[in-house]
Amino acid sequence: MMQTPSTLEELNERASLPDAGVVDALRACPGDVAVLGAAGKMGFHLTRMVQRALDQAGGTNRVYAVSRFSDPASRMPFDDCGIRTISCDLSDAAQLASLPDCPNVFFLGGVKFGTAEDPELLRRFNVEMPALVAARFQLSRIVALSTGCVYPYVSPESGGSREDDEVQPNGAYAESCSGRETAFELAAKNVGTRVCLIRLNYSVDLRYGVPVDIGQRLLDGLPVDVSMGYVNIIWQGDATRHIVRALTVADAPAKVLNVTGARTLSVREIAQKLGGELGIVPQFTGKEAPTAWLNNAAHAHALFGAPEIDEDQLLKWVAEWLQSGGTTLNKPTHFETRDGKY
Repeated sequence: MMQTPSTLEELNERASLPDAGVVDALRACPGDVAVLGAAGKMGFHLTRMVQRALDQAGGTNRVYAVSRFSDPASRMPFDDCGIRTISCDLSDAAQLASLPDCPNVFFLGGVKFGTAEDPELLRRFNVEMPALVAARFQLSRIVALSTGCVYPYVSPESGGSREDDEVQPNGAYAESCSGRETAFELAAKNVGTRVCLIRLNYSVDLRYGVPVDIGQRLLDGLPVDVSMGYVNIIWQGDATRHIVRALTVADAPAKVLNVTGARTLSVREIAQKLGGELGIVPQFTGKEAPTAWLNNAAHAHALFGAPEIDEDQLLKWVAEWLQSGGTTLNKPTHFETRDGKY
């Protein structure tokens, strides 16, 4: 079993490590790369992976990390790696117009938490902003992050929603994410922009993610809510590799791709496995609903290979990280929410 990252430096190194498929993908999609919304939870690892792959591929192409960077400290990881950062409000058309032309674009922007009572915020950042980005980069390949929350709840026995299943967003946040997808789909339909929409749930980088939320509750002596009784998880390094390689399948009409792990896990099972590693007997609250937000990522695995880090190893990593006092981002996923209000 692969050794657990024990420091932030090791974690960043492991989560941003490109495989040969990533390097080949960037060779097949030549040109500079823009990562929009790079200051978010996945942004640094994705940007760093692209930089490392471009270095391996040779040539002169570069990657730009684009974000508002409202917290100056959020620039530091990029600066330390020599990645060029650009401060930009992606909801401002004039600022978007000033960005360099890049044949390859990753869109990671958007909002989620604190939006339950703010439909204007959701509309501005999850619907209008993607439309502006799609118009600005209509000649580029665009890989845009979405979420499995656009699907309806399904039973764990179903194996999870597939890409051709009907979307049925539940709640204002999920509806806004469907609006984000529509903005990019219209660009693909109307002007031929090559797009791949990534329906992701849930990425784990040891500082955040569903198992981290559960492990923190165990360490704090709190019961684990099993109302949302089933989830999919994927190691952030594997998720990022699949997202970068999705450049090669961006198309018009827009391509949809689920990205997650191979198995459906019960929340109770996660708590019990983490509890076993941490020496804690889990306490539970609530009762498992018969359905959950679940993705079937068989298509992505067929295209790009199965995740390198399986769910059992990922849970062991999370337990060891938390047990050793590893830092967390203090950004709960709120995976247990069933009413769509974030």
